[in-house]
Amino acid sequence: MEKKEEIVAEQFSFDVVSEVNMQELKNALDQATKEIKQRFDFKDTKTEIVLKEKEKELVVVSDDDYKLNAVLDIIKGKCVKRGVSLKAFDYGAVEPALSGTVRQTAKIQSGLAVEKAKEITKAIKESKLKVQAQIQGEQVRVLSKSKDDLQGAIAFLKGEDFGIDLQFTNYR
Repeated sequence: MEKKEEIVAEQFSFDVVSEVNMQELKNALDQATKEIKQRFDFKDTKTEIVLKEKEKELVVVSDDDYKLNAVLDIIKGKCVKRGVSLKAFDYGAVEPALSGTVRQTAKIQSGLAVEKAKEITKAIKESKLKVQAQIQGEQVRVLSKSKDDLQGAIAFLKGEDFGIDLQFTNYR
């Protein structure tokens, strides 16, 4: 009795995700808060930076639009230095807050929205690369028999602009 050896075409894959390293974001916000406390132009202002981790929101409060924009510039600078993508934030409108201050809330990107996942899979299919893409929850898994094709797909996706920050994980 002979054993038949099965030849299985090995599949390689990676996942396309969009997440923010919350620890790096916290560090960036801590640095921004320290800088604001030390700056003369923010002395005696009602400036506040609040990270709501569970809601995945960043709330910035300041005396007026000008100071609010200055705070946002400081935050953006600190985020860039710590490797947190600015595409990870979806800023809402500036709204009046308590005692004459203004507030702006930014949603923090976590996971791929269904529309973005569909947009990414469609772009991969239209690219004519020898890979398959499938949506799995808040990520897109890309499969291929060739690692070279997967690297081509990563390069292709990096070249496209989907308006959000993409990371490539579980490459195997």
